[in-house]
Amino acid sequence: MSTQDEETQGLLSHTQKRSKGNKFLIAVSAALVFSSIGVVVSLLRHDALYSDNKASLPHLVVGNQGAVAVELKECSDAGLDILQKGGSAVDSAIASALCIGVVNSFATGIGGGGFMLIRSPNGTFEHIDFRETAPAAAFRDMFVKDPMAAQIGGLSVGVPGEIRGFELAHQRHGKLPWKDLFTAAIRVAQDGFKVTDLLFEKLVKSKAWIEKSPEFSNVYAPSGVIANPGELIKRPTLAATLRTISLEGPDVFYKGSIAETIVNATQAAGGILTLEDMANYRALVRPTISTYYHGRRVTTTAGPTSGPALLSVLNIIEPYFFNTTGPTGLNIHRFIEAVKYGFSFRTEIGDPEFIENSKRMDEIISKEWADLVRKNISDDTTHDPLYYEPKYENNDPHGTMHLSVVDKDNGAVSLTSTVNLMFGAKFMDPVTGIILNDELDDFSIPGIPNNFGLFPSPYNYIAPFKRPLSTITPTIIEDEDNNLQLVVGGSGGSQILTATLNVILNTFDFGLDVFEAVKAPRIHHQLIPNEVQFETGYSAEILEVLKTKGHQFRNLLETGTTSASQAIRRFSDGTIHAASDPRKQGVAAAY
Repeated sequence: MSTQDEETQGLLSHTQKRSKGNKFLIAVSAALVFSSIGVVVSLLRHDALYSDNKASLPHLVVGNQGAVAVELKECSDAGLDILQKGGSAVDSAIASALCIGVVNSFATGIGGGGFMLIRSPNGTFEHIDFRETAPAAAFRDMFVKDPMAAQIGGLSVGVPGEIRGFELAHQRHGKLPWKDLFTAAIRVAQDGFKVTDLLFEKLVKSKAWIEKSPEFSNVYAPSGVIANPGELIKRPTLAATLRTISLEGPDVFYKGSIAETIVNATQAAGGILTLEDMANYRALVRPTISTYYHGRRVTTTAGPTSGPALLSVLNIIEPYFFNTTGPTGLNIHRFIEAVKYGFSFRTEIGDPEFIENSKRMDEIISKEWADLVRKNISDDTTHDPLYYEPKYENNDPHGTMHLSVVDKDNGAVSLTSTVNLMFGAKFMDPVTGIILNDELDDFSIPGIPNNFGLFPSPYNYIAPFKRPLSTITPTIIEDEDNNLQLVVGGSGGSQILTATLNVILNTFDFGLDVFEAVKAPRIHHQLIPNEVQFETGYSAEILEVLKTKGHQFRNLLETGTTSASQAIRRFSDGTIHAASDPRKQGVAAAY
């Protein structure tokens, strides 16, 4: 635990001895004070590392042709370079994702999978699902005796989908040669990258096992202890792997030498992944779904993502007209109540290939259903979780990455990928340098309730070739004339849904520019636990109103989790505003 965390917890413990009426505001003030100190220290450290380039600090980026917003400036620049060479938004997104997968490998990489929402220049949409799948030998009860085996080791690994997903997207929407999209990622892996504050934070949390792992310590602790901020990390083995894929194509990953080494490493770590599993993997083109929010068309992805939950929340809150009444305490209460219903609806989502609930999904995203649900929202009080009728417990990925891209022709991509928990299955193939996912942990385990006592659902049980439920919600918004307006999404496990919604509301309802919309302190609720989770700096006045309505609170500092959103806004005059989330010290790029 850091000194800052110790001081904050100490002060919070002290305030618990105060009177009940003052306890809440004192705790909020304490969190504000000490978190502010942490932010200043972090920024000073970051500024010292990049004192030769002040543009590396997070800020609003403006252009009029194209833009890329990723979690790291170097990877935003890599995507922009592709756009400037005549590449499409899909080309740029692939290059940026490959780049960030090298650096932020605790969250994403070619050993994982995800989802891509694509808007073509002609205004049509596609949803490419490259989520990992369960191996053929997977079965419903495989983790009942040892639930932790779903999180660490070879048994937790799903068939990686990222390379096949990128292949499908490139075949359908790419302009530049496949090999050109790997150039930046190969260079970063070969020449090295500096340890960022964010990466260092993850290394500190993983210090005990990383320093004991020959593969991980060779990369992240070459001196015997984890690398410090500013130190150079090189991944030559991964660079060679990326170079092979760039030259030989995706089949080498799924049917060739790379597939063989992945399978061998996984099985040596207790896994059931086979060469047949790798060869049989397919990325899928799935339907997109949409609704209208104050005249704007909001398009997102269908199951197994949480896109239906996002649309349901927007439908519920639309008649409250936040855009005219503003972020009042009552409106934020209404927003939270809608989010609680959204997370309840989310428990009914699953892999559409394995469950027959298409009619229910259509109902959830309809205006008519929102009208019925809204009648159950009480303006004067919140309720216990069962009031919202959730159906089951599910897990959420903690390691995710989101990026947004807009090209000069108004093609756009909203892409989120993940290896699930931090550093995935916590093992690396020593031959390829690939960190494998632990995506089977995202399935429900029969008979094993979660920490909050809710039991799992048969909708999300493991089955061969099945894809687990995800909170990922890539989103693209157009105006009433179908002109591109906003590309947005988020990372951060269960906070992905609310991070994306917060940015949408901040932009269109509360009138913030896109960087301020991304930067603004967020509020979160996920139904279980039944508490409002808020970021330091969130309005104490609004929190006090929420308190009067029965809400319980927790500062997100206490959870140790962080969401990050990347957003790009196109204005009617062609101007582009792009923002990477300062929570991960990202910087967008535009031209």
